[in-house]
Amino acid sequence: MRPFTELTSRTVVLRERNIDTDQIIPARFLTTTERKGLGKHAFHDWRYLADGSPNPEFPFNRAENAGARILVAGRNFGCGSSREHAPWALTDLGLRAVISAEIADIFRSNALKNGLLPIVLEESVVDALLEHPGVELHIDVAARSVRLPGGGTAEFPLDAFARTCLLEGVDQLGYLLKQAPAIQRYEAMHERSLHHAR
Repeated sequence: MRPFTELTSRTVVLRERNIDTDQIIPARFLTTTERKGLGKHAFHDWRYLADGSPNPEFPFNRAENAGARILVAGRNFGCGSSREHAPWALTDLGLRAVISAEIADIFRSNALKNGLLPIVLEESVVDALLEHPGVELHIDVAARSVRLPGGGTAEFPLDAFARTCLLEGVDQLGYLLKQAPAIQRYEAMHERSLHHAR
């Protein structure tokens, strides 16, 4: 994973509530364990028409949203079944953060393990963002804050361990592997104390 310290980006908006993981990445695309390439299937049934051509009305197909890295979505984003493919698809689509008034717990956990920042803000703040797509936001992971249009800031919850992993660009296993020298020192010290106790 790449370290995630700060991000300044325009937003792309999906106003729908209860966007579940099957809408984020339909089950028929779960046949791979590769993360790369899943972005083209993100929101597939909304992004493409019956003939396979891009739906010009869908926000991710509009030219003005190209390069946007922050998704603002309706309440209860990521509900439904647990699938790591959902954050994989969103990050492969180019997103680094999802903002909503409510984000499903399992999706939130999967997202954090894969470098996608789930941000829960007050409903009034999210409603304003939903009404004004394309605004520029600045996310500061260390400060756990979002700088809003007009200069105000909104803080979001993020536990210390997830924050550390994002800032360092490691997943849970990567974090443990970075502790190997300290673990080895402890094991050696423990072995010596056992030896002296005998």
